[in-house]
Amino acid sequence: MATYIIVGLIAYLIGSINFSVILSKKMAGFDVREKGSGNAGTTNMLRSVGKKAAAITLICDILKGVVAISFAIIVGNIVKDTDKALLVQIAGILVVIGHTFPIFFGFKGGKGVATSLGVLLMTNWKIGLICLIFALILIILTKMVSMGSMGAAILFPVLTLFISENFIVTEGSGYFIYSIILALLVAFNHRSNIQRILNGTENKISFKNTK
Repeated sequence: MATYIIVGLIAYLIGSINFSVILSKKMAGFDVREKGSGNAGTTNMLRSVGKKAAAITLICDILKGVVAISFAIIVGNIVKDTDKALLVQIAGILVVIGHTFPIFFGFKGGKGVATSLGVLLMTNWKIGLICLIFALILIILTKMVSMGSMGAAILFPVLTLFISENFIVTEGSGYFIYSIILALLVAFNHRSNIQRILNGTENKISFKNTK
């Protein structure tokens, strides 16, 4: 039990390192949460700070998911008699929760999309790529990042029902429940976006006026 708790705690702390807040303060002199949508994520970084800062934030947030899952795998290989699939799932969920509710930044973080992408690509690269392509298509068609993010989140559980290979840990189960939890986290974090979409007031992405 201690192994699972430690992996979950470390994953949460990794997720709590909010690069958008750190980079916005360093590169622009303000906390990105005080600008635009108030969200500590890539899209608000793009609108409030610029392309370079947004790109760095995106890469770093994806890497948080990659590192958390990698750590879980390493621990699973070292500690005998552990359920590696469960370790992966715990790490994946907790790193996204850490990104959303970071202990280092007053529990006010981002929506966990980029970190979820890193988690998903590590959990199952095939499903991850399908979800990424699907998200990009939705973003291009709707010009709304939130639509792409939520669409990919919904697609993840569906794909786990049809794709059983390419999981980073093939021994074990629970991936469908795991995918449902991650999808619900992303949906919960986009609840304000959902309301704006229904009202027809959701912000649309534009790269024209970014630095």
